[in-house]
Amino acid sequence: MGLVSFFYESQRKTFICKFFCLVSTLGSMSYIYHSGYGYSTRLCQSVATWFIEKYFPKHKITLDIIHRGMKREGCVGYCDTTGGWFRPRNFEIEIDTHLDKETYIKTLLHEMFHMKQFIDGSLKTKWSKMYYKNEPVENYDYFDQPHEIAAREAEESLYKEYVTDNKVSHK
Repeated sequence: MGLVSFFYESQRKTFICKFFCLVSTLGSMSYIYHSGYGYSTRLCQSVATWFIEKYFPKHKITLDIIHRGMKREGCVGYCDTTGGWFRPRNFEIEIDTHLDKETYIKTLLHEMFHMKQFIDGSLKTKWSKMYYKNEPVENYDYFDQPHEIAAREAEESLYKEYVTDNKVSHK
């Protein structure tokens, strides 16, 4: 795994971006970029690397994880594709910086599960509408949307797997 750090100037603020390459034994490569403030770069790298190596070892995925305050949006995380909608492989996850360790891990895994849903085709966007298993999600309240229910259920089991595989303390 290689690490390249670089700095860039944007709107008179300096941001630090970290860039990680995952090289699997089969030679495919995924890229994880993360930026922002108030987060553990090691924890972010560890969770994202674990998920991609476990569930997508043969895929070439580009993931940009942005850490920022999300209080105004009323959420703690968001996942979207940044490339095309056909066979998406480029993703952006935004995650709140003001989370405790357990909530941070669960939220990142929740958003990465949405990435998995996009990759396996169960979650799609057509004509600016989101569909889960070919059913429009706008027909449901947010907490009742089937892709959100699946992600909430998966985040608990993914968290337990991650903690077990990485011998992470719960605090």
